[in-house]
Amino acid sequence: MKTISLKIENRVGYILINKPKANSYDIDFMKLMAETIDQAVKNENVKVIAVKSELEKFFCAGADVKAFQQNTTAQNKEMVKNANLVAKKLAESPKITVALLSGHTLGGGLELALACDIRLASDGQYFIGLPEANLGLMPGNGGTQRLIRLVNQSKALELLISGESIMPDDAFDMGLVNQLYPKAEFENSSKIYLEKLALGPLQAMKAIKESVYKGIELSLEKGLELETKLADGLYETEDAKEGLKSFVEKRKPIFK
Repeated sequence: MKTISLKIENRVGYILINKPKANSYDIDFMKLMAETIDQAVKNENVKVIAVKSELEKFFCAGADVKAFQQNTTAQNKEMVKNANLVAKKLAESPKITVALLSGHTLGGGLELALACDIRLASDGQYFIGLPEANLGLMPGNGGTQRLIRLVNQSKALELLISGESIMPDDAFDMGLVNQLYPKAEFENSSKIYLEKLALGPLQAMKAIKESVYKGIELSLEKGLELETKLADGLYETEDAKEGLKSFVEKRKPIFK
């Protein structure tokens, strides 16, 4: 069985991670992850990309600490470089990316989830956090920068410098995860969520994602200019025509 594989179901591309016992990653893991993301982005049958663990207790525990300790500094820098590339691919994908969390999500594992646009979580007794400070290190795959853009800055700093982990319900309360489902309902509820998202207009979702992520770094004036430019590019699309037509005809749109 491959460590990372792509499964397509109802226009959702599931990137499945299966590396017992904790989905801890090394450089080969990250290279394969990058290749699989590229496959999902290029596949016309995929409208939403979901990162999911096939292990019961772990989403991803981050870097393999034993390997990290044994590697040279140059080797570790190369691994971090590849991990950052994976995070960049998830964050900048033209398709919406979603992390499905139902087990321990720690260190680089949380950084993978933070790079996704949306995070869905199962309620349960597992930990979510960035414990790098406990090793005398700090997050290096975007953890500091993406966390402060998602949650209260002071709370983000506290989590980062303490290295303490939180439970799924705490992550939901602070806005770190978008939806929190009962454990018994997580599989079905997340599937429904993803498939509903995949029925949406791909070009509009891509434009909205670009407007949000680029706009937050701009002044309001420049952000509004970007929004107008992206909105103008949608008027003549087939999806826009279908959306308006279905509204007039009082039916659900069928986007291409």
